[in-house]
Amino acid sequence: MTHRGLALTVVASLLLGACASAPPRAVRTEFEDIPVPKGLNYQADDSTVVETPNVKAVRYVYRGRLEADSLSTAIRSTLEANGWRNVSSMKSGQHGATQVYEKDGDSLQVLLWEGIWYTYAEYTTGRVLKRLK
Repeated sequence: MTHRGLALTVVASLLLGACASAPPRAVRTEFEDIPVPKGLNYQADDSTVVETPNVKAVRYVYRGRLEADSLSTAIRSTLEANGWRNVSSMKSGQHGATQVYEKDGDSLQVLLWEGIWYTYAEYTTGRVLKRLK
């Protein structure tokens, strides 16, 4: 191998290594009491935030390479640790799982499903914004 070929190989290896070790994007949440388990990455293109002067509603989609059953358990544990009460859970072999939670009059729905390469988690909730008087 020539010196030029060796130099190109080293540079390409360094660049690919830098890309592979880049930290994942931070988990996004508008509501601090709705934790998202580690290992999930926020999908901005699939998510929606609607905000009016009185209400904020969000639909956040995350994905990661996690096993769906363990992710379901982690989501339930972290939400319950933050005061959310599980109202219902439903598991469907084809469509994943649905979990519904309640806290202080607010509701939260979490949908889980597996794609070809990733497991997805969708969080949907809305809140009335408190006004300052």
